[in-house]
Amino acid sequence: MARSVIRISREAHTTVHELSWVVGRRGLLGSAVIRELAFRGGDPVTTRVQWDGHGSVHALDAFARSLQERDAPWRLIWCAGAGVVATAPAALQQEVDLVQAFFERLADRISANPSGSPTSVFVASSAGGVYAGSANPPYDENSIPSADSAYGKAKLSIERHAHTFHEHTGVPLLVGRIANLYGPGQDLGKAQGLISRLCLSHITRQPLAIYVPLDSARDYLYVRDCARMMLDGLDQVRRMGGAHMKILASQQSTTIAAILGELRRVSRRKPVVVLGTHPLAHLQSRDLRFRSLVMTGIDRHASTTLATGVAATLESLHALHRRGELHI
Repeated sequence: MARSVIRISREAHTTVHELSWVVGRRGLLGSAVIRELAFRGGDPVTTRVQWDGHGSVHALDAFARSLQERDAPWRLIWCAGAGVVATAPAALQQEVDLVQAFFERLADRISANPSGSPTSVFVASSAGGVYAGSANPPYDENSIPSADSAYGKAKLSIERHAHTFHEHTGVPLLVGRIANLYGPGQDLGKAQGLISRLCLSHITRQPLAIYVPLDSARDYLYVRDCARMMLDGLDQVRRMGGAHMKILASQQSTTIAAILGELRRVSRRKPVVVLGTHPLAHLQSRDLRFRSLVMTGIDRHASTTLATGVAATLESLHALHRRGELHI
């Protein structure tokens, strides 16, 4: 499986100096969290683990033990997740099993040594995955999840394991159901990331196939905004205690046609796209709009306009292309 990175960062708070353990540091979200932690005064330390099932659980457990032995408060930020909608169910289940085994081991360690407990835990989930089959958009925290893909069902399973961990330990928990993330740093090896792929197509002039109607509505959240929302939400959960779920979204509806128009305006060139069909296209909902009704104070961070976000994503790919580092 792909290599992932565990990173610990120190974040300066007004009253506490807290270690932040970010699992999934190399992904779009994890890397943005690392940058935001550094902006807030972080002191990062990294270690690598090979995601190979039992070995990964052992490495994660050993690192958790080392954190428990430190004389400092710490929190866990789980941003890891290699799966996408097209990922095979068996691979998704392997990821779910890893999360379950890790949280069970961590709960056992906390029971044996409560003083070494994390102050809070964040677990990233997918709003699009868990609400893809739900009725009556826009979806909020009171909407009933209805995952119609193995990917969405896997995310719900991971959420349940996180809640079970909270029930056994009492550690404050925030589950973030995240809208469509985009921005610099998207993994182009995954079958996801429409905005990044459109920008890549613009640079290479290779047509991008689109398999869903152009009026499909989505919520696109700039990754830096999401990282800020996430960290502020985790601070709030640590103070409140309990287990919480929040939708992290821009709360703005954008169609694919609007994105194509924005890219054309920003780049001053017509996007190169073709309309096609795909056997998994039926798993893509026509309307995935979101709104949030809880912890609404942190929604102020969702401030990056689509034009600014698209331009930043395009420029980041241009920079990679100029340096010969644009790997497809």
